[in-house]
Amino acid sequence: MRCLKIQLLWILTMMMFVWGTDVSAQYKSFKLNADGDTLNAITNSGLKQGKWVVHVDEIRGEPGYEEEGIFAKDKKEGIWRLYNLTGDLIGVENYKLGGKDGVQQYYTYLGDLVREESWRAYNPDAPFDTIPIYGIGSNEILEFKIVKAEQYSVKHGEFKYYEPGTGILMKTEKYDRGLLVTPGAPVVPVTTVTEKPKKIEKTPEMLEWEKKNKGKKKVVRDGRTVL
Repeated sequence: MRCLKIQLLWILTMMMFVWGTDVSAQYKSFKLNADGDTLNAITNSGLKQGKWVVHVDEIRGEPGYEEEGIFAKDKKEGIWRLYNLTGDLIGVENYKLGGKDGVQQYYTYLGDLVREESWRAYNPDAPFDTIPIYGIGSNEILEFKIVKAEQYSVKHGEFKYYEPGTGILMKTEKYDRGLLVTPGAPVVPVTTVTEKPKKIEKTPEMLEWEKKNKGKKKVVRDGRTVL
């Protein structure tokens, strides 16, 4: 039995050595987490690759945070999650070819959604893109312009702002490839009154007056009866 344990330990050691050698051959540098997963790897050609955890310290009054997600050939790809430095989820972002693409959501440390953004990432493999030119003070499209598409992302779609704690939509803005089409205006929440009118407490004088004039026609407060 002891011999078998030694053999298993030797096999495991050799597997770890071969695995470590293989990883070292692929990457210039990398880290291992507690589960043995490869993190923050940089390829021999200097590109970020695979799962990364990025730590950003507090600077100039801006709070620090950590973000985790996937790099593909030095570009952010897919879902990235943001956490404050105490570990609370404060954002979920989506990336394509290194730029924000699709819906991005941001939260308070208590988990309340406060902002929802829509972005579009440009494909660097498509050298040109067509953007609309709007008239001044109107939403009318005057013409379309062909521009060179570089690798970046722009606001595209609706930006929604919510009141923390209640989830009430406070403001909505709309963008078309970086251009503000519909300026945000405060949204007035529509409420439905379901409570019954508050009952007015009657004074002894009011009760006495009603008792005296019960059954009379068109009685006014000074006691006169109008025929």
